[in-house]
Amino acid sequence: MSSPKQPQLNGAYYGPSIPPPSKTYHRPGRGSSCNPLSCLCGCIFNCFFKILFSILLTAGLVLFLLWLAFRPTRVKFHVTDAALTQFNLNTTNATGSTLFYNLDLNLTIRNPNKHIGIYYDRIEARAFYGGQRFAVDTLTPFYQGKKNTTELNVAFQGEHIVVNDGSLYDSEKGSGVYSIDVKLYLRVRFKLRAVKTPRFKPKIECDLKVPLDSNGKASSGTFQTTKCGLDW
Repeated sequence: MSSPKQPQLNGAYYGPSIPPPSKTYHRPGRGSSCNPLSCLCGCIFNCFFKILFSILLTAGLVLFLLWLAFRPTRVKFHVTDAALTQFNLNTTNATGSTLFYNLDLNLTIRNPNKHIGIYYDRIEARAFYGGQRFAVDTLTPFYQGKKNTTELNVAFQGEHIVVNDGSLYDSEKGSGVYSIDVKLYLRVRFKLRAVKTPRFKPKIECDLKVPLDSNGKASSGTFQTTKCGLDW
């Protein structure tokens, strides 16, 4: 009896395929060595920022303690008197008018602090009417001592072309009292013993109701002392 016939094999059989060898990557750990120059630069920057942070923290703490010790009080500004002897608006064309003005102000600045002096390095006074600036006066710089009141004179005189909007002027002309805003633009430094601060630029706003004087007499009432607002 013949044995069963074996099937024909198609090609040689080599067994299961062998996967390619895996590639390994070496990743340096924390303990691995680094470039000496990079390590030195990193150390220098870390030390620099730590020192800078310590200095800023110390300076802030010192300033806070000084503030707690001396409790600085806001400087007070008042316009104690105002003399308006001319305030005429003459129409020159369809879009503009000429404002003729003569305004003198007495201004007091009160420094109530016991330990702080103030350097006024620049004082520029600007006058506005109906939101339009019409005059500028620059005052002489000065130093104000502790617990001191300083009196200043501000003078606006001349003429200026303004945009034609006579509605406000016409309404106030009848009463003879004009709404004039005076703003002071300052550059100041504070002095605490031998220490001087950097310059600050506060703005002072004085909303005034000024009666027009006629031959030495106000057309309607007298000027009332006005406290100015302080914008730091």
